[in-house]
Amino acid sequence: MKVLLIYCNRFAYNPTVKSLDSAESNTQGEAFENVQTAFIQAEEKDPEDKKSVSRNLRNLLKWIHRKNGPEHIILHSFAHLSDSKAPAEFSQEILSETQDWLKERGYSVSQTPFGYFLDLEIDAPGASLARVFKSF
Repeated sequence: MKVLLIYCNRFAYNPTVKSLDSAESNTQGEAFENVQTAFIQAEEKDPEDKKSVSRNLRNLLKWIHRKNGPEHIILHSFAHLSDSKAPAEFSQEILSETQDWLKERGYSVSQTPFGYFLDLEIDAPGASLARVFKSF
């Protein structure tokens, strides 16, 4: 798994092009202030060790939340961090399970629409932990 974390003063998205036929119809955009984004790419080998990959992702998100103190966490499927890609179904499943796990623990969290290309608006400060990349 590859994860690019970007803390944003403001993060907004609008769905533009549906890239997966199986994706739910979604034309609604959203905007957030004081938000931690996680651009996540599940890789081909990740389904073999789902338990470890899930635990590492959750721990990383809890850690960055403690460091940056955002009001909200956004999980975004981003299949551009590696040439290795997990099946879309696995990627969607791990994002949804992570979202549910975080919500159960009191985090404010949501996902960008899965299976869409999005117009993005990112206002990210130049702080030391505003951008973090992790591979596991």
